[in-house]
Amino acid sequence: MSNNPPEQGHDETITFDIIGEVSSPYKEKFAIPRQPGLVKAAKGKITLLDDANNIDLLRGIEEYSHIWVIFIFHATQQQGWKPLVRPPRLGGNKKLGVFATRSTFRPNPIGMSVVKLDKIELNNKRVELNISGLDLLDHTPVIDIKPYIPYSDSIINAHAGFAQQAPSKLLTVTFSSQATKVIQANKKDTPDLETLICQVLGQDPRPAYKQLTTKRASIDTKVYGISLYHFNIKWCLITDTKIEVIEII
Repeated sequence: MSNNPPEQGHDETITFDIIGEVSSPYKEKFAIPRQPGLVKAAKGKITLLDDANNIDLLRGIEEYSHIWVIFIFHATQQQGWKPLVRPPRLGGNKKLGVFATRSTFRPNPIGMSVVKLDKIELNNKRVELNISGLDLLDHTPVIDIKPYIPYSDSIINAHAGFAQQAPSKLLTVTFSSQATKVIQANKKDTPDLETLICQVLGQDPRPAYKQLTTKRASIDTKVYGISLYHFNIKWCLITDTKIEVIEII
């Protein structure tokens, strides 16, 4: 990061052990919600690995409803970083310092996310934490887990710059007959698939400039695709407030 020699007593690098891996319905970066908790139907798990695969490390954590997950942005770390970024929330038109944003392109590709802790299981000698409301890519490496403590982690009167409030306007999602049939045929294995699709697409995962173009001019007619679980979902905008899922494969 710097050409200057490190200060005395400080190392240039620190090595972390990967203590777990995320299993997530999000198989690609596109359409992952920009913050945790926005898509409550998104369910996954963290499987503990190697020396961390020890149930004793979690003793007492079941008393907490939510946990902090500290992780690596493994899908973007090879692309490097810049000191200024364009937050999607600002339409991609204004530059801010990377440390003033939640950008995935950071000097150290470390992220943190609050998720709901649903339950802990021991599956074939593997310790698994079932979580929901996640915004994590499948196979995300986890480097730490901490309990969420409401009285200190939630500051009611905190000011949050351009992200003071959650996006309030969700798009309506409809389904073609083909998509509806696929959802019904997979009710047993993926009972929350319809809800997950509605919550993910309701956030309008298109690039910020596309959202602005739709508001100012004609409707974006492009057919988009997202991957959730093992499904390839094709969809398009049919009005400025409505999305149709065309096909699920």
